[in-house]
Amino acid sequence: MQRQERHASFGGRQEVYQHHSNVLQCDMKFSIYIPPHQDHQKLPVVYWLSGLTCNEQNFITKAGAQKYAAEHQVIIVAPDTSPRGDNIADDAAYDLGQGAGFYVNATQQPWSDHYKMYDYIVDELRNLVDQNFPTNKVQSIMGHSAGGHGALVIGLRNPDIYKSISAFSPIVAPTQVPWGQKAFTAYLGEDQALWAEYDAVQLIQASSMRLPILVDQGTEDTFLAEQLKPELLAKACQEKNYPITLNMREGYDHSYYFIASFIEAHIQFHAQFLAQS
Repeated sequence: MQRQERHASFGGRQEVYQHHSNVLQCDMKFSIYIPPHQDHQKLPVVYWLSGLTCNEQNFITKAGAQKYAAEHQVIIVAPDTSPRGDNIADDAAYDLGQGAGFYVNATQQPWSDHYKMYDYIVDELRNLVDQNFPTNKVQSIMGHSAGGHGALVIGLRNPDIYKSISAFSPIVAPTQVPWGQKAFTAYLGEDQALWAEYDAVQLIQASSMRLPILVDQGTEDTFLAEQLKPELLAKACQEKNYPITLNMREGYDHSYYFIASFIEAHIQFHAQFLAQS
């Protein structure tokens, strides 16, 4: 693991690292904000998953999260969104291939050799962070758009690992919208049962666990009606009596201006559950 960047920020440090991933079979980058803390102190972690076209830089340069992470003494880790490299399968479109891993374990060629983002986030990256940074191995997860989909799916499937879930503008039902249907057909093939394992609405419908969830969605989001459909998540949670806070934010769009406006509330949300562990 090699450090690529280090910047002082609100008494802590914002860093970026590169390492070789055995799961993805390529070099990967992730960013990590470490708040000010005592030498002996171990801190909880919040993982941030970014959306389509993003990498490890978008969140740390646009969200303004460092101030609130420092105040609440939580580490924030933001990985890249897919495997990268000249020998990694790609597609000319923005919503498939490099920059668009969708946080699934691909089963179809040419994607299955490298596109194992689910395992990378849940196992390899988490273990790497716990082994090399001052964590107490208590974590929550959040994300945006396709990363919001990733956060919901990973959290719902691993309630023994994560304490809480939050998302901005998430793709809540990828099996029912064009972004998800395109990616799942390419990465997972035609097996609808496999698709269901990566669909938050279907996971809620089948869940017996109750992880707290916070979702913020802008009403002026151009992807709202066709790709995001938060009403499907709200309906599934209502039918299952599942604990969720869904905020429809009047006038906000899909951008990081929206995320920066409400990231403080998301970090506060996670901090309360991380502190209970």
